[in-house]
Amino acid sequence: MYDVSTRKRALALVAQGRSLNSVSRETGISRSAIRSWQERLAPLPRIAPQDPGPPADDQAYAYLLGLYLGDGCISAHPRTGYYLRIACADAWPGLLQECRDAIAKVRPGIGVYDAQKQGCVAVTSYSQHWPTLFPQHGPGKKHNRRIVLAPWQQEITDAHPWQFIRGLIHSDGCRITNWTTKIVGGERKRYEYPRYFFTNVSADIRDLYTATLDRLGIEWTHCARNGNPFSISVARKSSVALMDAHVGPKH
Repeated sequence: MYDVSTRKRALALVAQGRSLNSVSRETGISRSAIRSWQERLAPLPRIAPQDPGPPADDQAYAYLLGLYLGDGCISAHPRTGYYLRIACADAWPGLLQECRDAIAKVRPGIGVYDAQKQGCVAVTSYSQHWPTLFPQHGPGKKHNRRIVLAPWQQEITDAHPWQFIRGLIHSDGCRITNWTTKIVGGERKRYEYPRYFFTNVSADIRDLYTATLDRLGIEWTHCARNGNPFSISVARKSSVALMDAHVGPKH
């Protein structure tokens, strides 16, 4: 059905680090056909793509770094090198789009794909060089290993602290409305107030969050929720107002 040049072109695209899905979409050839050619034809030499260097957009990277530290992971792929996945809840379509946009700005021209999971979408992108952009990558869960920003990452988060905070809140945080009661004029009345929470098991990631809040002049406290000691609360009115101006609720 396909001539030799067509087969070689498809296999060359795969050899460059492209996924079967993306090659299939570009060429119109089924994944099963490409896979069978890989098995039947002599393997072509793999072309290692050149390292594209630092992030193309520092502001987008600061946001994506926050998402990665909260709900992201990097996994090895047998043919494409590595894939970055950010889990975005179905309840927040705006977050899903912001995640896609951030990846596209950090690495212009790279493919970004959605993989529907139960209750969430894994925004996925394949590259040889994701571990270079996210040196926090390593075996096991993040809270079981040391998480420290590289000097160049710290420079970016120092330059764009609110984007870093937004990424962390959009992954492992939330804005809620708390309530309490108080006596006013002899009557007990309900009083509501907004509050931000950030919850992460990793002490290192919590420290990155609170250190950035400190630089921004945001007052925060440790808060145990349901016996969980891993939450950071921002509840003071002036600090919540700053968070609302720069972060806001998920959407």
